[in-house]
Amino acid sequence: MSTDLKHPQPAMAPAQSTRKAPVPLGQRLVMAGLINEEQLDRALELHGSRGMRLGESLVALGLMTEADLLPLIGHQLNFPWVRLREGLVDPSVVQNIPRNIAEQFSCIALFRVHSRLTVAMAEPQNLETVDFLEELTGYRIRPVLCLKSSIDRLIPRCYEEDFRVDALTAGLDDATIELRSDEVFFDTDSIQVLADGSPVINLVNYLLVQAVRQGASDIHIEPAQRSSVIRFRVDGRLREVLKPRRDLHPAVISRIKVMAKLDIAEQRKSQDGRFHVIVDEREVDLRVSSLPTVLGEKVVMRVLDRSAVTFDLDLLGVPERQLKSMRKILNRPHGLVLVTGPTGSGKTTTLYSAVETIKHSGCNVVTVEDPVEYQLDMVNQVPVNAARNVTFASALRSILRQDPDIILVGEIRDAETAEVAVQAALTGHLVLSTLHTNDCASTVTRLRDMGIEPFKISASLAGIVAQRLVRKICPKCRTSTYPSSDQAELVGYETVPNQPFKRGEGCSECFDTGYSGRQGIYEILTVDARVRDIISNNGSMAEFRQQLKNQGSSTLLEEARTLAEAGVTTIEEVIRVAMTD
Repeated sequence: MSTDLKHPQPAMAPAQSTRKAPVPLGQRLVMAGLINEEQLDRALELHGSRGMRLGESLVALGLMTEADLLPLIGHQLNFPWVRLREGLVDPSVVQNIPRNIAEQFSCIALFRVHSRLTVAMAEPQNLETVDFLEELTGYRIRPVLCLKSSIDRLIPRCYEEDFRVDALTAGLDDATIELRSDEVFFDTDSIQVLADGSPVINLVNYLLVQAVRQGASDIHIEPAQRSSVIRFRVDGRLREVLKPRRDLHPAVISRIKVMAKLDIAEQRKSQDGRFHVIVDEREVDLRVSSLPTVLGEKVVMRVLDRSAVTFDLDLLGVPERQLKSMRKILNRPHGLVLVTGPTGSGKTTTLYSAVETIKHSGCNVVTVEDPVEYQLDMVNQVPVNAARNVTFASALRSILRQDPDIILVGEIRDAETAEVAVQAALTGHLVLSTLHTNDCASTVTRLRDMGIEPFKISASLAGIVAQRLVRKICPKCRTSTYPSSDQAELVGYETVPNQPFKRGEGCSECFDTGYSGRQGIYEILTVDARVRDIISNNGSMAEFRQQLKNQGSSTLLEEARTLAEAGVTTIEEVIRVAMTD
């Protein structure tokens, strides 16, 4: 009797599958002629002895490069792939995966787009790991293939305290940057471009994308001892966003100079230029200014996004009673209208809005600006050019020979420009301009200091608009607070209000500032007969402020305090912005 055990045979053989079994990676490489059988055996030997993946064995032996290998593995697994480097990792998201988890599963969080987190993984096909990471981070995981050796090599660097990225990669969406000046096109959604593109070009492109998306008005790129420092001015305040390696700074500056068509060889003199890009299908102009410093060149780019501003007085947030006064001033046939305030208070936007309101086909509108920020239809705009002796004063004299009805002077900086502007207003023109003063009352004093006689000021001046921009509280982290006695006294309360005010605690939506967006506050003085008498008699600032109240106009402080009481802004912002004395 035989003792051999026989395995039971199935009653019916299964139908033969028509699907072809996947060809192993090694055989695919041999079939493609990238390696031979002998080289494959060597890699397999290393693969077995050290526990390395076959692909990593091939790279370690120098038989293939990572660039050659990744597309083949990615095609085999049907996953996107990436050649990992520091410039692909956003430091604001890498901490979503703790270091011990990243080391355990050989993965690195690269960047986040809304609720989707892109993660470089050695095994992107491992669904259990993907599910675990989704539960851990709270985001949908988009796995991309990367060699384990590259991930293991970069993990220590990514979790260092001073880790700084070489390129902004947060918020990559279906967006493009198109540089009009030299036909450069950059697709920010392509991992292949991220992998193969120049780190410097990527850095500059991402800066532009993020600045536009975050509503930045300026981009500051400045050298420091150990790194570059990149800051955005958002809502009037500078915020540090990035610290690239110090050795990248000259290359970044050169890239921006090339885009702005500046001389990259000249590093000892200031230069100015501009270029035009399209970001997220939005046309954006960037004004570039370079400045030599002890540590190297600093560049500031002013971001002029036409889609982010409105040139409509009705949409500027001017209270109805003040808007009525502003329209009354602008409807005068001649006179000097001044918009005052510090740099960055929205004066140019108000001037452009005024021009858009009063221009029509029956009038000739001419401006002189330094520089021309936005181009307006039906308006003749003249840029100041000191190299060609085109100053505000000289351009204004030429404009007066062009039969103008409305003249916009970008800024009255000196006595000569002030004299010509006043003379133009006295000869039947409506002149709009800006002046750097604190409020309406100090504007007349400033004109006197420039040497303009009081009788000319009283005869030419039609109205003054003083303005500021206060930051609005972030709606996502709004909370209640009570002002201190010192704060209450500073903003003009006799006693501490018993009502709660609002403030922002700070959250990811507002970058922990507690603020999001800005609101204008306005102080408007109409020059009537009483105001003319005060000007002619060299009246004091107190007299002007009293007349302001007599006209029913609020001061800047009162307007800001009203916004704080309504929960639009904070007491701290009122003190920072509206304290003119």
